[in-house]
Amino acid sequence: MITAAVIGERNTMRMSTGLAARLVVATTGCLLLMGTASAAYANQVGSGTDVDVSVDIAPVVAPGSLTLTVAGTTAALAETSSGSAAQRAFAGDLPKVTVTDTRTAAEISSGLTTGQSRWWYVTGQATAFSGPSGATIPAANLGWTPALVGSDGDGNVAPGDVVVPHPDAATNSPADDNNTGLVSGDLLYAGLDSAALVSAGQTQSSATAHLLLKAPATVAPGEYHSTLTLSLFEDVN
Repeated sequence: MITAAVIGERNTMRMSTGLAARLVVATTGCLLLMGTASAAYANQVGSGTDVDVSVDIAPVVAPGSLTLTVAGTTAALAETSSGSAAQRAFAGDLPKVTVTDTRTAAEISSGLTTGQSRWWYVTGQATAFSGPSGATIPAANLGWTPALVGSDGDGNVAPGDVVVPHPDAATNSPADDNNTGLVSGDLLYAGLDSAALVSAGQTQSSATAHLLLKAPATVAPGEYHSTLTLSLFEDVN
């Protein structure tokens, strides 16, 4: 095909007989060379050398998280002195509550404007105590005294206020806002600056509470149960 194309151009292009002959010979030589190359077979020298190709793929680092754990699911109360013939009192301790923050300070501060900070807090709210034969003790009769376990994070972790059982005759007063029992999501403890805590290396903060239940002296005997729900929240200052 190449030979035909070259020869055909002689109708429109002047060239000497010698030049045309040289073009035909050169083109034909190329065709012969190509044919010779396609028919050749190469011999491998030696057995070859292998190269190990490796890549170390690091695990994907998931964003950190803020979580709540409780070291137990029960709290047993035992009778203690009530200080009043009209009442009976029962006390015990809440299992240790721990907030764990595995986020970085940058993750915590993401989306905040200048002067803002994130903080977390844990609240507790109880249901009424259910006893034998339909007997009950109101949730308001249960109070607590929160306390930190371990570091306060240079003042960035603080316990909640004492919540007094509602029927406590010694302290009951309309002016005492905390004299209501654990009925409305009362503060157990709080981390006042999440980013400051993790920046200082404190990724865990713990607390507990001394529980106190008051009941009338005429309360029906038997085993009573209440559910105390602990909840973790985060907010922006």
